[in-house]
Amino acid sequence: MSKKIIAVFGATGAQGGGLAYAILNDKNSEFAVRAVTRDTSSDKAKALAALGAEVVTADINDVESIKKVLNGAYGAYFVTFFWDHFSPEKEYEQAKNFAHAAHATGLKHVIWSTLEDTRKWVPLNDNRMPTLQGKYKVPHFDAKGEADQLFINEDLPVTFMRASFYWDNFIYFGSGPKKGPDGKLYITFPMDDKKMAGIAAEDIGKCAYGIFKKGKSLLGKTVGIAGEQLTGNEMAKALTKVLGQEVGYNNVTPETYRAFGFPGADDLGNMFQFYRDFDDVCNSVRDVKFSRELNPELKSFETWLSENAQRIPIA
Repeated sequence: MSKKIIAVFGATGAQGGGLAYAILNDKNSEFAVRAVTRDTSSDKAKALAALGAEVVTADINDVESIKKVLNGAYGAYFVTFFWDHFSPEKEYEQAKNFAHAAHATGLKHVIWSTLEDTRKWVPLNDNRMPTLQGKYKVPHFDAKGEADQLFINEDLPVTFMRASFYWDNFIYFGSGPKKGPDGKLYITFPMDDKKMAGIAAEDIGKCAYGIFKKGKSLLGKTVGIAGEQLTGNEMAKALTKVLGQEVGYNNVTPETYRAFGFPGADDLGNMFQFYRDFDDVCNSVRDVKFSRELNPELKSFETWLSENAQRIPIA
């Protein structure tokens, strides 16, 4: 019996890559991987092909290009990458292309990697946080959340998957410990004492695989995934233990964080403020226990740190 094809968009990225490898490493899987990437000649694409993936290219800004790679597939994992262009409008249009193509090709299960539209909780006229790019509070959240309705409008068999803060941001996104004026190491977040859901990037894809395996029972559902929910102090304590150097938690205001000046600082400052002010909303959706049911290999923060401590830059 032939395997069901899952078209995995962003297959050489963090989320899609995690899903592709989860399927490919399961020799008894009922699924096969059609890895969709922009560059089939990259080392990551070649590695997927070597494991048995069908590697194809598509332009997610072109609905016809998406349809071509969805033909004959059972399901698809749809993800966008805001930080490529910083444009919520572009992200929304890409989601629209995904939804139209999925409807046209008759997919049986779609996972849309989405996030909250924070404007449902913080309207544009709410000055607790600044409005960005004219009509967003957290641009890299809001357009994804708004796009959920596109998949509903197309009457698609969809599961909405909400990820959490990537612990890999400590390696790649400048969130790692930095020396303060006193010479001590600190991580800096505007979270007060609230817990923030976090996850290892590879576990996002593994949880998505669990969603595909559960199939029809999760159609129409929103599934939030997390490896653990931790305060800034708890993260600092875990970093101290694994790094062997004392790491403190530098709690700043969202205003201070937004003023740090790196690309996207205002967006992320608003994001952390949303996590802080609506921690019950965010954490109630992101279910660690169910995430572990989807992915029995789910890592805690300390486990992830023990495997990645040497990769975290200390500034």
